[in-house]
Amino acid sequence: MWSSDRRVFLWGAVAALGGCGFTPAYGPTGRAQALQGQINLPTPQDRNQFLLNQRLEERLGHGGVGRFVLDLRLAIRENALGTTADGQTTRYHLVGDADYELKSIATETVLTSGSTTGFTAYSATGTTVATLAAERDAYERLMILLADQIVDRLLLAAADLPS
Repeated sequence: MWSSDRRVFLWGAVAALGGCGFTPAYGPTGRAQALQGQINLPTPQDRNQFLLNQRLEERLGHGGVGRFVLDLRLAIRENALGTTADGQTTRYHLVGDADYELKSIATETVLTSGSTTGFTAYSATGTTVATLAAERDAYERLMILLADQIVDRLLLAAADLPS
C-alpha cells in the first residue's frame, strides 16, 4: 500500500530528474538518435557473434548503410566450478570479454573504443538435454549482457561523435 510519504518522495525524485537536465537516451533529443540505425556490424562467424549482433540491432537498429562501423572481438572462457566426490562437474562459469571500436566509415578513424566483461553460469546436474539447454541459455544471456554493456558505453560516448 502506498503511503503519502512515498508519493511525496516519488514526485520529488521526478522533479529532481527534470531539473537536472535528464533526457531519455531514446527520446526525440536523446543521445541514441545519433546512433539509431547508423552502426554497421561485422558478419557473425558463430552463434555467439550472431546473438551479440542480434541484441545490438535490437537496441540500436539495423545499420545497413550507416555512418559508423563497429569492430568486435569476443573471447569466452568456460570454467568448471562445482564437482562431486567422483569428479563430475556440476556447474560451469562462463566469462566473456568483448573489445569494441566504433569507427567512422568516412574517415576510418576510431571514434571510441573499450572493453566489457561479463559472466553467467549454468548447472550440469540434470539430463544431457537439460544441461545442453542450460548451456545454450547461459551463452545467450552472456551475449545479451555484453551487448547491453557495449550499447550503454556507446550511448555515453554519443555526445562526442561527429554529427
